[in-house]
Amino acid sequence: MKKQYSLLVLFFSVLLFAGCEKDFEEINKNPNGFTTASDGSLFNTVIASLKSGWNEQLYVNNSVLYKETQQASLSQVRWVNYTIGTEEVWRDYYTTLPNLRELERRWAGLDTTSHEVQNMMAMEKIVLAVKTFKVTELFGDIPFTTAGYGYIDPARLRPTFDSQEFIYKQLLEELEWAADHIDPAATTAEPYLTFKNFDNLFFGDLVKWRKFANSLRLRYAMRMVNKEPVLAGNIIRDIIVNFKPTFGVNDFGQLNDDPYTQSALLFPYQLGYRNESKGWSFNQSKDLRLGSTIWHLLSLNDSTDGSGIFDPRAYYFFDTNNDNKWVAYSNNPASGTQPDGGIPYEYQRDVVYSLKGATCLYSPVNYHLVRDMDYVPEVLMTGAEVLFLRAEAYMRGIGVGKDVGQAGTEFLSGLQFSLRFWETIMTNSKLPLGATFASNVSVPTNINFITVQNSLNYFSASEQQQLDQIYAQCWLDLFLQPQQAFSLARRTYRTPREGAALSVYRFPIPPTEVSYNNANWLSTFGSPAGDQLTVKVWWMD
Repeated sequence: MKKQYSLLVLFFSVLLFAGCEKDFEEINKNPNGFTTASDGSLFNTVIASLKSGWNEQLYVNNSVLYKETQQASLSQVRWVNYTIGTEEVWRDYYTTLPNLRELERRWAGLDTTSHEVQNMMAMEKIVLAVKTFKVTELFGDIPFTTAGYGYIDPARLRPTFDSQEFIYKQLLEELEWAADHIDPAATTAEPYLTFKNFDNLFFGDLVKWRKFANSLRLRYAMRMVNKEPVLAGNIIRDIIVNFKPTFGVNDFGQLNDDPYTQSALLFPYQLGYRNESKGWSFNQSKDLRLGSTIWHLLSLNDSTDGSGIFDPRAYYFFDTNNDNKWVAYSNNPASGTQPDGGIPYEYQRDVVYSLKGATCLYSPVNYHLVRDMDYVPEVLMTGAEVLFLRAEAYMRGIGVGKDVGQAGTEFLSGLQFSLRFWETIMTNSKLPLGATFASNVSVPTNINFITVQNSLNYFSASEQQQLDQIYAQCWLDLFLQPQQAFSLARRTYRTPREGAALSVYRFPIPPTEVSYNNANWLSTFGSPAGDQLTVKVWWMD
């Protein structure tokens, strides 16, 4: 570490950013100068941080969550060091949180009755909620209320933990304020006029920001419905009955299935980077395959020629094996089942798409989803998820009167949105050398919404079976969001599954935080036994 006095002062002022003592000088570099950076550049840094990290994708998503959710099958476990991924998630949050705290400090010096200022405040609150919900969903209780202030208050260098219940309720209140105070007409005056130029998520479109806020309210109200049924029901009622703007529906609650205007998506080409991390994570883990659980939601039988496939998402999410056959790897493999091989995620496929390696015996994840560095987005939320949540609300009578017929309408709308969304994303997908999805994969034209609807037989099922189908289709649509699928599985215990029940409920607090902030960690979890993979988070039954 450099020993100049001025840098020592800076060093101690930003310790809290990471919440640990490891590599602070490298971690806390800020080329924008932080406190001298503009409001917009601080906000832009936070938007950029919404994308998943390299180690997060490899060690959390690919090595743990796809297997636990059974969205895919892991033929062998090469990586067991999930803490490498959780350390990255933790560090990302606590190095970004001071940017949001600094923006909040600056808002206090502005005219907070101004609609332009309220728009900026609302956008900041929404992004804070997105990032904080992500971390508390993975870990449970986390430092929040006193976190992120170390750059102005050394007494907060070791922040106390807040309960997940408290965090949930506070963030939901903040999201309601944000949704209610966004004024789409107030866009042409400063300071918002300049600020919006740094918005690389919705590019200053306040209608989309308001939809995002209400959509998030719906997601997280439903998440806690089993623990706070009255509060959750009131939020869900407010959104559905009062026609609050959300993704996926128009002003009258009817389907609006435009994938781009009705979703929160981070496209690498719009953020000015190439998403090399996803291809790297699959290339390193190597062993994710089409699992038998998801296969049975996409095909009527196990015919390897694909003749049983009724859902085009089979082609969007997976490839055939080296012999051009559809073969699923069991999510509940018998003892002694051999792991798969081959090179389905090696970059040679940029040139020769069919090159998967002679020992690739099972169907891998679609190479376009893995390797497209520009046009496959980081998915934050889609209208399909909103519609499936609405279907659940009507089916269970949460916040609205139970209406099985309306639940069916919402379910079909969610299904239609999902199919259109994934068709649009994959149609626009390109490999680094320019090959399009259509040039590499032929999706039969006779497989569409009708074949999916007919094969599901939703309306001939019992109410419980219909509810299970709502969960299953939401789970399926979350294919690029394994952390959201993990939460759905933990909340409902009814997502598609073969073999043993879900056994991982959260991730332990990362070791560096335990070491650095030990007293607050112990006061929260009581002992190391209270901070284990099998300890349920607050909103779980």
